Amino acid sequence: MSGPRPPLERAPRPQEETSQPVDEVTLLESRTLRDSVAERTEALDKVKALFLLPDGTHVTTQMVAHYFEVLETAITSMVSDHREERESNGYRLATSEEVTAFKAGASVDRFTSKVALFTRRTVLNVAMLLRDSIVARQVRTHLLDIEEIQPSEPVGNFAHRLASLLDEHITEVLDQRLATHRRKGRRHRGGGLPHHNRLPRHAASQRRGPERR
Repeated sequence: MSGPRPPLERAPRPQEETSQPVDEVTLLESRTLRDSVAERTEALDKVKALFLLPDGTHVTTQMVAHYFEVLETAITSMVSDHREERESNGYRLATSEEVTAFKAGASVDRFTSKVALFTRRTVLNVAMLLRDSIVARQVRTHLLDIEEIQPSEPVGNFAHRLASLLDEHITEVLDQRLATHRRKGRRHRGGGLPHHNRLPRHAASQRRGPERR
């Protein structure tokens, strides 16, 4: 008699792929992710008010440092390390005319010669990279909260876009068929029946009957 059969080994189940939530570290390290949320400037207002220059668009390095409660050197150092990314998000130096206007409005020091300008989008970009700031961390938290809420929205949007695409496709097909039908109609009127619909000569004579003598 044969001994007891060894138990069958079950193949390990493949691990289910689950979407991992975006964390703060990923946001700090991935520029692609930062670019994808660059328009979420409302996260700034969730933490504290960001006061702008009289032009209603820009803030200075001093104002950015005040918002994040850090030294100006921390902001200038970050700009130096990530200048290309800052410029792609709206960072630039003010023109001489703008500097003069800011001085006249007492918005900047009257002895300064250069003024760096940040937009709200630039400030949000700073928040995504500034590590040693409690305010920046709070902004990142609100930004991630916004991104966690967003996935529930595209379900309805996707259905709407899909319906719109189907409508466009159906309309396109109908237009093509209508154009083809019209072209065939013009050929029928211009040249009689198409060649494949014409009766052979002997069949046509049979339909007319025998010729009278």
